[in-house]
Amino acid sequence: MNFTAFKEAVIAEAQAMGIADYELYYQTAESTSVSAYLHELNEFTSSMEGGVCLRCIVGGKMGYASTQALDPRGARELLERAVDNAATIENDDAVFLGEGGQTYETLTVNDYALPATDALIAAVLDTQEKLYAADKAIVDGSSTRGFAERSEFAIFNSRGLDLRYAHNMAGLMVDATVEANGEKANDFQIKLGALDTIDTDALTARAAKNAIGNLGGEAPATGSVPVVFDPDAVHALLSCFSGVFSSEAAHKGLSKLASKEGQTIAAPIVTLVDDPFHPDSPCPVNFDAEGSPTHRKNIIEKGVLNTLLYNLKSAARAGRTTTGNASKASYDAPVGIRPFTFYIENGDTPVEALLRRANGGVFINSLEGLHAGANAISGDFSLQAAGYLIENGQKTTHVKSFTVAGNFFDLLKNITAIGNDFRLPQPLGMTTYGSPTILVECLSVAGK
Repeated sequence: MNFTAFKEAVIAEAQAMGIADYELYYQTAESTSVSAYLHELNEFTSSMEGGVCLRCIVGGKMGYASTQALDPRGARELLERAVDNAATIENDDAVFLGEGGQTYETLTVNDYALPATDALIAAVLDTQEKLYAADKAIVDGSSTRGFAERSEFAIFNSRGLDLRYAHNMAGLMVDATVEANGEKANDFQIKLGALDTIDTDALTARAAKNAIGNLGGEAPATGSVPVVFDPDAVHALLSCFSGVFSSEAAHKGLSKLASKEGQTIAAPIVTLVDDPFHPDSPCPVNFDAEGSPTHRKNIIEKGVLNTLLYNLKSAARAGRTTTGNASKASYDAPVGIRPFTFYIENGDTPVEALLRRANGGVFINSLEGLHAGANAISGDFSLQAAGYLIENGQKTTHVKSFTVAGNFFDLLKNITAIGNDFRLPQPLGMTTYGSPTILVECLSVAGK
C-alpha cells in the first residue's frame, strides 16, 4: 500500500475517533550497494527501509506512534496507540504542528536516473581495476563501493500541510591502501552523481596520491604554532561542533552560545552559513521535518552570532520564529534540530599567502578521534592529526602521530585569514559541511 492510500485511511479513522489535530510523517529509502575487494565483488545489498510516524494532540499532549506497515487496517490501531501515548505524558510542554498555507522556495533537484544493478556492478569493478592501476604502491586491502538510493519524504497534517519530496543519489567510494618500505597508509575518497558523469580516473588517482602522501613522516616538535587547516579538516571540526548552534542544546545548557545571539563570537572575517539550497548540496530541500519553509541564513555574520537554529518548539520557547531547521533522524525519531549545508564562507586570500603567513607552523589535512577527543559543551578538543610542516612559506615534511589541542570557541575568534579555495566535501550523513582553508593564529601541537 502506498502513502497516499494510507493517508486517506488515517483521515477517515481520525474523523471517526474525533481526533482534530494530527500529522503523518513519511520517510522511505530504497537502496542498492555493491562493493569490490581484491579483483572481485565481495558484497551486494538491496534494501527498502522506512515507514510512517503519526503525531496527534490530545488534551494538550502530543502522542506518537509509528509503523512500517502501510495497511489501511492498521490506521485505527496507529491512532489508538498515539492517543494512549499522549495519555502517559506528564510534562506540560507546549506542543506544535506546522501550519498550511506557507510559501516555499522553488526547489531544483538533480533527479538523475539511478543506475541498473548490472551497471552499478560494472562501474564498481571497473573502478576497482583503475584503483589498482593508479599506482604501483596500491596493494590488497584497497576497495571500491558503489551505491544508488532513492529517498522520499512526505508530511501531511490536519492543519493544511501536504508536502512531498523525493531525490535520487548515487556515487562511488574508493579506499586506497598503499605500501612502501614495510609501511602502509590509506586514503578514502567519495564522489556523488550519475555514474556516467564521475571521472573515475581522477577519483582513483586522487586517492592513490593522497595515500602515498600519508606514508613516512614523524611527529613535529611540541609547541604553540600557527595552524593552517585545509577544507577537509575544517569540515571535520564543523561536523563535530555544529550541535552548539542548536537552540535546544542552548536551552539544555549543552552549548556555551546560550544568550549569545547578537554578540561577537568569532573573528570579523568569519561568516558561517546554513544554506539548504546550495548548488553543490546533494539533497537540497525546501521544507523541514515540521513542514516549515527552509531558507539560507547567516548563522555568524562577520563574527556576530545572528541566530541559533530553531524548530517550532524551541522558537516558541525563545519568543522567536523557527529557522526551518527541524530534523528527524528517521521516520520514527523525535523532532530535533540540524543544519542542512553548513559552511564557512569563502575568503579572498590565496592558499599560498596563508602558508607564508603561517611560516614555522603546521598544515593539517587530517583529524581523527573527534568523538573521543572533543567536548561539544566546553568546546575543548585534543585530536590526532596529520599534515605537513610549513617552512619558508611551503608545505614540506609530512608529519603525523601528533595532537592538536585548543577550544572551538577560541578557534573561531583566532581565525586570522580565510582562503579562496572553498570546497564542499561529499557528505556521508544528513548534513553537508564545507569550508575554504583557514589560518588560526596559534594552537597547541604535541609531538616529539
